Amino acid sequence: MGIQGLTGFVEERGSFFTELRVRDTKLVIDGSSLYHRLYFASTDDFRRGGDYGPFAAAVGEFFGSLRACRVAPFVVLDGGRDADDRKLPTLKGRAAERLRAAHGLSRGEGGCLVPLLTREAFVQALGRLGVPFVQCFAEADREIAGLANRWGCPVLSLDSDFCVFDLAAGYCPLSHFQWRSVCPGEGEEGSYVPARCFSVEKFCRHFSHLNKSLLPLFAVMNGNDYIDLAALEVFFSKVRLAGGCAVGKGGKHARLQGLLRWLSQFAEPTEAVDSLLKYLKKHQREEIRELLCTSMEDYTPSDVNLEDFFQNGKYECEAARKADLPWWVLDALAKGKLAPFISDALILRSTFLHVQVENMQRPSAHSTALPIRQVIYGLLLKVSQNTEAASPSKQSNELPVVCEFDRLQKTLKKTFVQAASLPTDFCDDHFTLDKLIEVPTSRRRMLLLETLGVKPSILESIPSHLQLPVAVTCYWICCSEPKVNSHQLKALLLTMVSGELHRITNDPDPTVVHAEDDTIAYNEFLKWKEKKLQIKDFDLDAAHSFCQWQCCLQMGLYLNQLLCTPLSEPDLTSRLYSGTLVHRLYQELKSTPSVENLFSSSPKMTRVYQVLLNTVAS
Repeated sequence: MGIQGLTGFVEERGSFFTELRVRDTKLVIDGSSLYHRLYFASTDDFRRGGDYGPFAAAVGEFFGSLRACRVAPFVVLDGGRDADDRKLPTLKGRAAERLRAAHGLSRGEGGCLVPLLTREAFVQALGRLGVPFVQCFAEADREIAGLANRWGCPVLSLDSDFCVFDLAAGYCPLSHFQWRSVCPGEGEEGSYVPARCFSVEKFCRHFSHLNKSLLPLFAVMNGNDYIDLAALEVFFSKVRLAGGCAVGKGGKHARLQGLLRWLSQFAEPTEAVDSLLKYLKKHQREEIRELLCTSMEDYTPSDVNLEDFFQNGKYECEAARKADLPWWVLDALAKGKLAPFISDALILRSTFLHVQVENMQRPSAHSTALPIRQVIYGLLLKVSQNTEAASPSKQSNELPVVCEFDRLQKTLKKTFVQAASLPTDFCDDHFTLDKLIEVPTSRRRMLLLETLGVKPSILESIPSHLQLPVAVTCYWICCSEPKVNSHQLKALLLTMVSGELHRITNDPDPTVVHAEDDTIAYNEFLKWKEKKLQIKDFDLDAAHSFCQWQCCLQMGLYLNQLLCTPLSEPDLTSRLYSGTLVHRLYQELKSTPSVENLFSSSPKMTRVYQVLLNTVAS
């Protein structure tokens, strides 16, 4: 994220920082940067598709450290893509990078990849911890800067764009935020998190006292997430510094430093832009000027009042007003109760499906969940199904189409997917988006279960918080290609049972009495987990099948949220799914079928496992 090469240059120099003791302050946190950083720190296994329990524990420890230093965190998450979709080329590039990383991991090479449900697990963890957070309507950077300046507190992120924003209390990179090393304070001052803060003053002083108002122009000319101007290559090849060398020539970071030194001769951005345009062809100049000026506005802190959201729960911004969405959808988006996937499908009719470590020779794992996505699109776009705008061919009898970016083998490909026509029972006026919230829960539940191909009666014996995962598992068994085998199914269900056992034996409520046999079973399970396993091959086909399950669970979650949660939302933070564990169980079940009796010392857990198995088998 951010400005090309700037993080590397700043880190390499090391002299642009000031030491900071973070305590007794508000702190505005870039949620996307934080959950990536915490996930990568919580595991060393990126092949097996998601250890959400240890990740949730790391999130809890992080905010525990802040609480110990009396730091009040406010997390700000990115929403969907901007309505003008200017960032699309960058997003496609990142999706291609993720695809390369996933392919490398599938072949046993190194690399890091955030699993599919990390963002959902992070949002759930924030809710469980009571950490205030907001999901912006689109890109969060400007709103993060605006809130931090309103409160006069630092920004915590790992995005070099914040080196360019004019921030009243500065930018703390997560790489220098030592939350695991809280220091005891001296006297009455109390403990603090040792950190470093980027100093715009030191940075500008290094480049001949560069005026900081020129930094947004530097970011745009150097290349950022929104702009990569090929036309400026002419400038970089022609312009020379006082020493006679071209701006773009030299060693590592030479172009970046050359550009900053060139900019330092100007008093303000307009003067620099005028000088730059002289190097370009006349017919390009006005278009480039407009593009540069528009792009520089991306570094102006937003006037969206996030303080109002954190105090009164009201989120208002111009882009949201222009989108003209139902009030309950806007409210749910701001509170993280609907994912950015939903707003992208609704406003842009375009979505990205994130790749996992799967078998690249097979169709994308997301193809299994396509019918669920089509129902989501049908619900979202039904409001305007018969309008001219909704139909690409401008014929009202055609269903709306959504453009999906997904993988085809090892390349990123876009596919046009038709929204589903809702079943006859759900075609009345109440199933339009604006009135969906008014539909009785029983009818919304019926549409969810009908989409998953599950009869309500089979879930009656399932605990409410497991009903959606079990319904999704039934769908996965029916729709996966190749078919799910019994070892894969049992491994998944045993993982769910281990999550249940962890949940009840680690309940923080002191009034809850734990059954002794549950505690014994949990301790035996921990001993089993600690046993050194003989190294086994990574089973790519099993991994692909478990990836399909995660895709189905993700879309099942999104459909459930869109239908205003007719089923309880499953808690990803309570170890419902662990990629490392499900793969180990799968391998052991093949060689040692008795592993199926792993929880036999707990009658309650044995009963839960049998109920789950009988339900999905039926």
